[in-house]
Amino acid sequence: MTKFSLKNAVFTGFKERKSPFDLEIPDSFNGKVIVFCHGFMGYKDWGCWNLVQKYFVSLGYGFCKYNASHNGGTVENPIDFPDLDAFAQNTYSGEIEDLNALLTTLPLHIKMPFEVCLIGHSRGGGTVLLSSKHPSVKALATWAGISSIESRFPKGMELARWKNDGVRCVRNGRTHQEMPMHYGLYEDFVANAERLNIQSACEKMPIPALIIHGEKDTSVPISEGEALCKWLNDELIRIEGADHTFCSAQPWNNSEMPNELMEVCKITADFFLIH
Repeated sequence: MTKFSLKNAVFTGFKERKSPFDLEIPDSFNGKVIVFCHGFMGYKDWGCWNLVQKYFVSLGYGFCKYNASHNGGTVENPIDFPDLDAFAQNTYSGEIEDLNALLTTLPLHIKMPFEVCLIGHSRGGGTVLLSSKHPSVKALATWAGISSIESRFPKGMELARWKNDGVRCVRNGRTHQEMPMHYGLYEDFVANAERLNIQSACEKMPIPALIIHGEKDTSVPISEGEALCKWLNDELIRIEGADHTFCSAQPWNNSEMPNELMEVCKITADFFLIH
């Protein structure tokens, strides 16, 4: 039973841009709301993320997933990437602002006391680690999370070319679009380097954190998960045989999650239950 559910509701994020979110509170609500942050070129309805929501809600968790305001989607089309101008203007600090804005929005819809637990996938893992000091957040988990923002940028001549051209593109394997990124993405990092230092955030982590990584991840190597756990002085949870998306894909036409992603969900649910 669901106490209430919102689909494609709207919050106002970075640069006052509106973006959609989903929120579901079960009748058996346990007082914890999980907020899920997608990764680079991701979105809230990708692959198995709706099944992930269904799983946690079945256990009594509230669940919220959202699109970063400048992920390239729109309120009208939250799945594809019709607004490449917005994508080009995205920044790492802007994604943190998006999460903060969403956390401010949630109490307007949830008319009862609640605590927040964060899950971040891939680049979203960096976002949740860098948002750990938010007063409403009580625990977090990263799924194939990144350990460094700086390492994502080109160096040397390639960086100089990006500065000179003002924009560089990365190809989206699903939509086959050339996704533009303004040089301002790098300038934002330089201007906010201390705020965007994931190692520092881990070493000063104020809340319980769970780090999960697939052993066969070729997008964000497992060495990044190992680095996070070294800084957190914690143990990495390794998922045998799992790739970057824990064997899920887009589109996903099965009514059940792959076993590897289900394992990730079970471990995360147990972790949040005791924290």
